[in-house]
Amino acid sequence: MLCIKYMLADKTALPTIVFDEIDTGISGEIAVKVGRMMQQMAKKHQLVAISHLPQMAAAGDAHYFVYKEDRADRTISRIRQLSTEERIREIAHMIAGAKPSENAFESARELLAMRGEAIAA
Repeated sequence: MLCIKYMLADKTALPTIVFDEIDTGISGEIAVKVGRMMQQMAKKHQLVAISHLPQMAAAGDAHYFVYKEDRADRTISRIRQLSTEERIREIAHMIAGAKPSENAFESARELLAMRGEAIAA
């Protein structure tokens, strides 16, 4: 699906393209390459990607955190844009789980630096 949308994006007026879990079944260098493809597409289109891969999350211009709040009578879905520091923390969680090590934080900074984002240690 990514390849089809990638090829059509240059030839079609698509204002917004949504990728839901486009990273299923990929990892490592392939995830980095898919992230770069999506960065190319984002130069001409608005892209929204739902991902659980740190490589993909780091490739975006912005990072949003989606979460649910359980109330007595209902569940409410919420979304908020992460600051740079929150983004590093969230990517570190994606890498290493609930209690990321300093190595996970360093990896998160490195992934963000790959896209040209200056990150302080």
